[in-house]
Amino acid sequence: MIKWRRAFRTSSSERFIAERNGRDAAAVDLHYLDDGTVRGTVVLLTSVEGESQDAIHWSEEEIPDLLATLDEDLLPSVDHADGNLAYTVVVGKLVGACELEPPVGH
Repeated sequence: MIKWRRAFRTSSSERFIAERNGRDAAAVDLHYLDDGTVRGTVVLLTSVEGESQDAIHWSEEEIPDLLATLDEDLLPSVDHADGNLAYTVVVGKLVGACELEPPVGH
C-alpha cells in the first residue's frame, strides 16, 4: 500500500513522497499549469546493491497502479484519461540530499 506525504508546496507546484512498506519509494513533482492541466515527474526509487531484503523494487506492472493511486488520491480535479494530466516516469536511486548553506560570514 502506498502512503503519500507532501514534502513542500509552492503557488504552482508541489512535491509528494510515496512511502511503501515504511520506506520512501518514489518522489513526485507536480506542476499546475495556467491552462488547468497538471504535468508531473515521477521518480521511482530503487535500492542500492547490498541493501536488505525489504528494499524497494518496482516492476513495470506496478507503475500504472501507482499513477492511478496518485491521480485518485491527490488530483481529484484532473484525470489522465481526460488528457489534462501527464507524467514522465524515471527510475533511479537516491544517492543523497544537498542542502544549500549560506556563505561564511552571512
